[in-house]
Amino acid sequence: MGLLRSTATVSAMTMVSRVLGFVRDMVIARVFGAGAGADAFFVAFRIPNFLRRLFAEGSFSQAFVPVLSEYKTQRSHDEVKKLADDVAGTLGMLLFLITLAGIIAAPLLIMIFAPGFLDEPHKYDLTVEMLRITFPYILFISLTAFAGGILNSYGRFVVPALTPVFLNLAMICTALWLAPHMDEPIVALAWGVFIAGVIQLLFQLPFLYRLRLLPRPRWAWKQEGVQRILKLMLPSLFGSSVAQVSLLIDTVIASFLVTGSVSWLYYSDRLVEFPLGVFGVALATVILPSLSLKHAQASSEGFSHTMDWGLRWVILVGTPAMVGLLVLAGPLLISLFQYGKYGAHDVEMSSRSLMAYGLGVLAFMLIKVLAPGFFARQDTRTPVRIGLIALGVGLAFKAVLVLPLAHAGLALSSSLAAYLNAWLLYRALRREEVYRPEPGWWRLMLQVGFANAVMAALLWWGAADWSVWMAWRGSQRIMYLLLLVGAGAAAYFACLWLTGVRYHHFRQKAK
Repeated sequence: MGLLRSTATVSAMTMVSRVLGFVRDMVIARVFGAGAGADAFFVAFRIPNFLRRLFAEGSFSQAFVPVLSEYKTQRSHDEVKKLADDVAGTLGMLLFLITLAGIIAAPLLIMIFAPGFLDEPHKYDLTVEMLRITFPYILFISLTAFAGGILNSYGRFVVPALTPVFLNLAMICTALWLAPHMDEPIVALAWGVFIAGVIQLLFQLPFLYRLRLLPRPRWAWKQEGVQRILKLMLPSLFGSSVAQVSLLIDTVIASFLVTGSVSWLYYSDRLVEFPLGVFGVALATVILPSLSLKHAQASSEGFSHTMDWGLRWVILVGTPAMVGLLVLAGPLLISLFQYGKYGAHDVEMSSRSLMAYGLGVLAFMLIKVLAPGFFARQDTRTPVRIGLIALGVGLAFKAVLVLPLAHAGLALSSSLAAYLNAWLLYRALRREEVYRPEPGWWRLMLQVGFANAVMAALLWWGAADWSVWMAWRGSQRIMYLLLLVGAGAAAYFACLWLTGVRYHHFRQKAK
């Protein structure tokens, strides 16, 4: 199966999950709004979710998949099975200890990650209670990522991409049916996260069994493959996860701002995560095993060719996503979240951070393709060094921008730091001659720039005044939004076609 077909498959499955994610957030916005309870839950959820992205989908996947690909290419199936057994047992034990420590230290973690809550005892206590329920999610979801890494390495992309659906379903169900029966309704969402973690892990196990790779966990700290993975993991914790570290820092600082700031950042981040997840993460999921295989085969030309293919697709899809979020920030928030307790003021505040985060969508996607160029070669030091530089610059931006722009300044600083991160990764790959751009880049940039200008003009003309959107019923908002987005997409791709861009050009690069 070609890279393009695999990416499309993962994108389709991720689309299902993301759409359900929007339904989930619409339910949360309607039932809980953007008040103190919502702020408490988003902090309690963001901490294990941050660890998931940093560890399960970040450093672990980037260390495990290249080593597993090497075993798969150069060793027997029995040796691959033994590696899976050893990693499952060692990883499971370490995660259990981390989870136990997190539950015990929940009050301290909230003091660290949301110190502004200390001035509001009820809010602080509620956050601690929910963190103790949500923290085991890191154990379940990391083991789920382990299973997904095996399936992806064997070309089974559908199951891992579909698995996040269960998180959205669990949270929707608990918000609608469990919350009304609880003394503190918002706590139901925390239980939804816990339940989802268990279901997501169990869902993957039958598919591992079909590959004859269902692990029999055993402690194997000193096993050669485990040691290699651990050595690659430790430095890569920052390598491709600077954006997530920046988001968590945003939460820390936002806890000192006015009530609602954490929620405004959450809702805007959720909209940014849609294109990033549907395409950026899907592309990264597919490209890492492919790059790892090219490296194991010592095919430097194929490695560079795959990188070039991925970067062209990021430009083709990432730029209109960025433009769309900037132009349609208000209509998106109104159509999806402005119901019940989520009011017009919340839309205004969230739109500011959405435009600031939206500006960085292209950079976030570029990092998803550029960072695997190092991880596939088992080079974790370079992305760490670059990630730390970007994080430091981002912190300086936050210190400068938070006073005049409040929560929107935090979002803008994350976007600016992401562009620096992407540029430094690109420059390092060029300097090491790992990536060599193929002909046609300048032409593509002009074609994409023209198509985006036409699309932006059309969206701006069709967006109308926000008060018009707020006066419409929910169904009218969604219908008009879909028509507007569809018209914008049609104009974008029509302009690309008129300027000479053809699908088969990109399809050929996927072979």
